[in-house]
Formats: sequence, structure tokens, C-alpha cells
Amino acid sequence: MKKVINVSLGSSEQDYEFKTRFLDEDFIVQRIGTNGNETEAWEQLQRLQSKCDVMGVGMVPDEFNVGEYKFENSRTKKLTRVVTRVPVTTGARIRRILQNNAIRYTQKKLGNYFNNNKVLFLSGMANYEMATLMAEYTPNLKFADPIIQTGVPKLLKSISALELYAGGRYNLNKISPIDLEQSHIPSLPKFKKHLIKNAMKDAHVVVGTCSSLKKYGDNECLVDKTIITSFVTDEDLAFFKEAKVNLIIDVTPNMFDQVIGANVLEAMILGASDVESEELSNACLEEIVKELDIQPRLLHPTGTFKNIRRFAFVIHPLSQEYIRNVTPIPKRFAHTPLMNAVEKVTALAPPFVYSEVKGIKSPCGAEAEGWLITVGGTPKEMLSHSPEFTYKRLLAAAKMAEKLGAQIIGLGAFTKVVGDAGITVARRATIPVTTGNSYSASGALWAAADAMKRLKLVEHEEGKRIPAKSMVIGATGSIGSVSARLLAMAFDEVYLGGRNAKTLNKLRDSILKDTPDAKVFITTDPDEQLGDMDVVVTSTSGAGKKILDIMKVKPGCIITDVARPLDLPAEEVAKRPDVLVIESGEILVPGKLDMKSIQLPENVVFACMAETIVLALEGRFEVFTIGRNTEWEKVKEIYKLGLKHGMKLAAISGVNGAYTDEDLQKVRELALEARKTWKTK
Repeated sequence: MKKVINVSLGSSEQDYEFKTRFLDEDFIVQRIGTNGNETEAWEQLQRLQSKCDVMGVGMVPDEFNVGEYKFENSRTKKLTRVVTRVPVTTGARIRRILQNNAIRYTQKKLGNYFNNNKVLFLSGMANYEMATLMAEYTPNLKFADPIIQTGVPKLLKSISALELYAGGRYNLNKISPIDLEQSHIPSLPKFKKHLIKNAMKDAHVVVGTCSSLKKYGDNECLVDKTIITSFVTDEDLAFFKEAKVNLIIDVTPNMFDQVIGANVLEAMILGASDVESEELSNACLEEIVKELDIQPRLLHPTGTFKNIRRFAFVIHPLSQEYIRNVTPIPKRFAHTPLMNAVEKVTALAPPFVYSEVKGIKSPCGAEAEGWLITVGGTPKEMLSHSPEFTYKRLLAAAKMAEKLGAQIIGLGAFTKVVGDAGITVARRATIPVTTGNSYSASGALWAAADAMKRLKLVEHEEGKRIPAKSMVIGATGSIGSVSARLLAMAFDEVYLGGRNAKTLNKLRDSILKDTPDAKVFITTDPDEQLGDMDVVVTSTSGAGKKILDIMKVKPGCIITDVARPLDLPAEEVAKRPDVLVIESGEILVPGKLDMKSIQLPENVVFACMAETIVLALEGRFEVFTIGRNTEWEKVKEIYKLGLKHGMKLAAISGVNGAYTDEDLQKVRELALEARKTWKTK
């Protein structure tokens, strides 16, 4: 039977002794804590080495490399060098392997968990390998080494900055050996703690030893944070529970009844292998860890886990009126040269955060929070400049979103149709981009179908096509083409309206290939057919141009206006109280939405924003919908994902807000009366 003795600088209250079988060997494992007394630890190591097969040294600084620089701690070397008769280890090598495995395991198990997280390392130098791995998932890394080690009030913000700093520390280390937990330059301890607490507040993930986390953190700065550490004791867990930490990733394995440190695990591997530490390669250690299927402990101190995902969504003023509503500009300046000037200046302004978004909770357990980022250009101003003008502002917004920690960004309203509909932005941005067009198309037909049921002007048997005529104006556009495919599956007849007969024919052929029994027609003059239509979808992005003559529309017709800005202004809608005009693309999100008004009912967002939220809740941080050819498969997929996460069709809204049951009944009554004398115009 092999015996491992672990002499630790930690508390003796955590001492243990147990027997186990490991790697086909029987072991006795004993821990002896010396309560921080290095002299006692040295004496115990010297005395006990003759009574065991392998020794571990715990709670001491490891040796580590940062770039090309190697750092060793003189006090750690003193303790390990006294052991000459048996192999001895601090567990430094396997600890780094376990750390990296813990990052990969958590990233996979929790679904892209670290993507664009803001990560604070209390010691980047001691965790250099982990930091380089984390950089594969997020560029938002910060290191507190200068504050803790030198008292200089500065965080390092990149791996290259950490390597540069390490070079300076390496040269200083030749003069004064480094201690990563102590400042070498006089500093104000309260000020230092204040700086680190603020950095913790700003971070999503904090990496450090339990002792350093307890030294600098509390229930003010660690609430809802993810902690990456090792060897979490019951006492540590109680502290993190009081601090309301969301998740602890303990890289230390839970392989036995007793939690052991990395140094003990490496000592047991050395004991089972009967080799010196230097003879056991990193590759061999990695293979053993893989074979043993060692996994980190994912601990939830509060008893529950908040799986929080983050998004950003771009909004912009749709008109001068919108600008006046969100700024202190008096209404008397409406329609004046001053407002024209304000509109132009606003378009040139850099992006800014309009509102934080919180309170979105999926029934599946995931949560989403984010930011609404405003770019200043109205559709008129965007069209008056080259696409590059808008690209630059959207990319600046994406960069802002990245720094905030957003894991995906959505393009709202007109920003998603300028230029190449998001392709260039997605290619240049450093976080995933979606336009939301897939869910906008889904929401448009969702609203129309619900409105048709509630108006009860067309009899419909469940499971069969609706015996009615439908039309899409702007059918060859991104949302229009998908809307046409959906209508072809649900209605007896579908008319494709647009300007180019050749393009319309191509779309019709494509629809018939997917839905052979559909009746699909094309028209380059939609007004001629309007009087026969039961449902009309407009999605032209016509920027204020008149798209259809509402006076030619059949009484009781449902017009679903998915264009932004709207194809039908309020004054046009007011002419036909017997027609139901829906501002489609509005979705009720789960939870209690907390954000500034976007001029929609409570808990309601535009469908394009809902797509961004759904992807965040699902952990699908990927480019989902871009370009002008919205994919039918993605429309179906986002619709199903929306239902999974509790998305619902919002109250049907028009230009004057949500329709009540009384409003719909009035439309129905007026339509029935008007149909008595209606003639197609």
C-alpha cells in the first residue's frame, strides 16, 4: 500500500486521512496543515519523508511560465528541496491541466458559457495558461496583477499587456523575489481593495484563489458572479453563499469522499507510476486525466443557478417625431429647418446605450439581459448616405456591445435593410450578428392568422387551407419572400406583388417547387388585385413611399404591415375603419421586462429583437439571419425556439396601439356592413 502525505500551509482544521484505491494501487492519504507556519511545514516535510512514498506541498505559490518568462518562488523551492528521499510535488502541472479542462468542460456543458464574458483574473501571471485558453472564447480579459503586486492602480486588459508586464516583473524578480499576494510598493490597502471590488462588480467571471477572493470580495461585488477557483471548503462555500455567488467552478476533482488538492492528486499519480516528477511528462498527465474522466465541481452556493445570457440590440429614430419624443426639443420646432438640422446632426452622432434590458426569464431556466444601443440615423438620413456610412456606425455599436459583454447583437428596423442587409456588418463585427428577419416573417403571419380567427369573417376548417386570397407586396424582399412561402402553405391563393416580373416568376417557381399544390400568381400592379384580397402583407421598406391605395382594399381585409418604417401611416389607416391594419412583428417575452420605453406595450418587443433574445436564451451565439434571402428552415427553427422559451404573440397592435376585443368587434361590424354595397375598385 502506497502512502501520500500532504503538508500544507493551510489550516490544520482541514486535516484528513483516508484509504482508497486509485490507478490499481491502494493508498493511504494524509493531510497535515501548519496554519501558515513555513518553519513547521519545513520540519514536517523533513521528518515525514521517510514515512511515505510520495509527498505533496499545499497552499504554496506554484512555479509558472508567462510567455517566455519562468517564475519560481524561493520559499516554495525551500520547502520542496528539503524532500530528497521520495518524489514531491506542489501539483502545479496537473493544476494547470485541470484548470484548462474545467474551462472546456463548462463551456460545453453550459452551452458557450464563456463567449464574450468579462473575465477578471486576480493573478493573470499565476493563471497564464488558463487566460490564453479563455482568450479563445472572449477578448474581454482583465488582470489585477499590477494593483495587487505593485499597488499601481491599473488593470491589464490583454494577454500581450500581461506578457509585457511579466517581462518587467521578471527583471525585478532578480532583485526582489516575487510574491503574488503582496504589494512590493507602498500603497493604500483600502484604495487597492476599492479598485479590485469595482473590477469584480464589472466582471462576469472572477478567477482567483479562495483566500484572495475572500480578501477582496464581498456580497456587494460578487452577486451573481461566476467564480473559478480550486479546493473549495465548506467554510469557503458558506462565504460564497452569503456573497450570493451564482456559480463556482472548482477545478479540484471530487473523486473521493474527501475533496483533495491538485498536489495530492499529482502525488497519487506519481505514487502509482513509481517515477520521479520530472520523468512524468505533461502529455502523460493529460492522458491520465482524460482516462480518469476527471471533471470540475460546478457548485451553486445559493441553491439555484442563473444561466444568464447577454445580448445587444440596435435601435434608431424612425422619424423627426421620434427624435422629438426622446429629446427635450419643443414641439413648436416641428417641421422647421431646425429639426432638419437636428436630424442630420443626430445621424452623425456616435452610438450610445439607450437602455439596459433585464428581467427576461425563459421557462427553460435561462435568463437574458442586454442593452439597447442607439445609432442616430433616421431612414431618410441612412438612404442619403452610402451604405458604408451606416456600416461604420453599426460596427461601432457592435464594438460597444462587445465591451459591455454582449454575446450576440441584433440589427433593428431600417439598419437591417441598408446595404447588404447585415452581411458586411456580420463579416466585420467581432460578435455574432442577426437581423431578426426570420422571426419578423414568422411574427407577421402569426399575427395575421390570429387576427383572422378573431374577426371570424372567413370560415376555416382546422388542418385545411384557409379559403381566402392573400397577397404579399414586396414579395421578393427578405421578409416578403418568406411570408409568401408561409401564405402558400396556408391560403387557397397567394399573389406575389413587386416591380420585376422576372424576379417574381423566379420566386413563384421556387415556392411551387416546395409547395406543388399551391396556387401562386404574380402581379406588378398590386392595386389591381387589392379589392379581392382577404390578407395583405406589406414588407417593402419603402421609406415613406405610398405602397398601396387603402381605399381599394376589401372591407374586413387584414393588412399586416411588417415594413419599418411603416408602409401605411396613421392618416391612411384612419380612412378605413372597416379594415384591420396590424403593425406586425411584436412578441410578448417571458418574465418581467425592465427597460426604457420603445413605444410598445409592457413586456412586448419587436420580432427582430425577439429573435436576438431567443438566440441568447438558447446559447446560440452565431450569425443566424443575414442577407436578403431569409431561409425558410431558419424561420421554422426560430419559431419553435421562441415557443420553447415562452415567446407569445403580443396583443395585436395597430398604428394607435393594441387592439381590444371591442376594437376588433367594431372592425368586424363595419366590414360586414360595408360588404353589402362593396364593389371591387
